[in-house]
Amino acid sequence: MTDTQHWTVGEVAELTRVSIRTLHHYDAVGLLVPSARSEANYRLYTAADLARLWRILTFRELGFPLSEIARLERSPEEGVGALRLQAALLREQLARSQRRLDTVTSLLEAAESGKGDPMNSEQMKTMFDGFDPAQYEAEARERWGETEAYRQSAERTRRYGPAEWAQLKTEGEALTARYLALMDAGVAPGRPEAQAVAAEHRAYFSRWFYNASADMMRGLAQMWVQDERFTRNIDKARPGLAAYQSAVVDAWADSQVSQAE
Repeated sequence: MTDTQHWTVGEVAELTRVSIRTLHHYDAVGLLVPSARSEANYRLYTAADLARLWRILTFRELGFPLSEIARLERSPEEGVGALRLQAALLREQLARSQRRLDTVTSLLEAAESGKGDPMNSEQMKTMFDGFDPAQYEAEARERWGETEAYRQSAERTRRYGPAEWAQLKTEGEALTARYLALMDAGVAPGRPEAQAVAAEHRAYFSRWFYNASADMMRGLAQMWVQDERFTRNIDKARPGLAAYQSAVVDAWADSQVSQAE
């Protein structure tokens, strides 16, 4: 054995907080096979193995399945692209955290001053950077007032106060950050990591507004690029975001139809 430093599976588990069972599984599926063995034939990990484990954990955090991680590890170029995606995502998260702190500070000041009532139109515009959902209420009622989705949305949002709107905004910004990170990394709309964000987008609408079907999400995706008001508002974050976001959600809707057939 050389003088190269080695770590046992137990030491790696303690160092990285990855369970021994998980390390054994990564070994069994060929994702992370220890580079050395002790004289007693025990697994020994090298510094290169730990670097590979870090990449695996990073990809897992991004939501990649193990099969996709194995493919990325076989293709250094694509692996670097995925790491660029992670870097872009972290930058967006940092900016979002600052905005969230500003929002929480504002809500705290309102609560302590006794002004924590449901937001008026001007406060709503401030919360959503000048975009006032109320200005579309009459149009939405005329177009969708008889639908179950409209009734669900009206019933839910009627109960929202500043805290709920702030949380809704924070989650929406998190989605925007993920779309922007995908754009920065050049991820195609149909890729698994992009589709995961579209699925989360659908869950966001279902959680806050109405139970969104694949067809509803496709309709929203079309509206983002066909209605200049929505395009302009979405593109405040980055020119071209509305078109990219629309393409991702549209591809997700297609995949839902394919799975149902």
